[in-house]
Amino acid sequence: MPDSFAAALIPWYRAHARDLPWRRGEYLERYGPWGVLVSEFMLQQTPVNRVIPHLEAWLTRWPDPLALAAASPAEVLQQWANLGYPRRALWLHGAAIAIRDEHGGRTPREVAALLALPGIGDYTARAVAVFAFGDRHPVVDTNTRRVIARAVHGVAQPAPPARRDLDDMLTLLPDDPADAAIVNAATMELGATVCTARTPDCARCPLSGLCAWRAVGFPESEDRRRRQAKYEGSDRQARGGVLRALRHADGHRLPAETVLPDWPDPAQRDRAIDSLIADGLLEASQGELMLPR
Repeated sequence: MPDSFAAALIPWYRAHARDLPWRRGEYLERYGPWGVLVSEFMLQQTPVNRVIPHLEAWLTRWPDPLALAAASPAEVLQQWANLGYPRRALWLHGAAIAIRDEHGGRTPREVAALLALPGIGDYTARAVAVFAFGDRHPVVDTNTRRVIARAVHGVAQPAPPARRDLDDMLTLLPDDPADAAIVNAATMELGATVCTARTPDCARCPLSGLCAWRAVGFPESEDRRRRQAKYEGSDRQARGGVLRALRHADGHRLPAETVLPDWPDPAQRDRAIDSLIADGLLEASQGELMLPR
């Protein structure tokens, strides 16, 4: 299947891939591997359409690791705005500092070196190595795992993430690194736009003639994906509200009692503040809350 998998996906991707900023040649020429790393940080658990305007603004302000490393944590959190999961902003800031201090300001190429940077996991490290440097590695995200589960293993939904996912993807990659990078990107793109979780459009799928799930009649399988907790009324919403109030305040600081004073659950508000302080996203001093300096 590897040869036929690549032969089907590569021309499909070239004809149908979304025109996203980080896929354009001028983007890579301007920002290089750093631009890929920033885009991957922002895309974690955040829809593409929300990332694009934030990414442009971020890279205009901090076009390289040295520029971001010189910023304060408060500036970083202010710029992150409503992207969500704000710890990612501090991790990205930490990665920029590590790149400055340990790699001479140049984003490292080796997967092991990338993994050693703050906030970078296996997917992001491999994505930077592949899409920024052109190395041959398997890159696996949720969409990739779903395509492989259906096309290769004949089941509707993938099992929980495991090391074998990388082995599965590796067997599907062509030997040529450039073609392998396209197959990595194309598999993710297919899962995001055609082979979706709830409404796969098999009539448009370039793998329909190869798909093991289609061949056995599309049987249902247990969906063992971890469900994300409801946002409305959650601690996450409370945390976001606290950070939003501080981002919009003069000097990014407020008396603690004026932060979300009308929140319906005062205990949840206090819990959100405590957790933000524990995560390094807020500081408290003499009855005031502030973004980290």
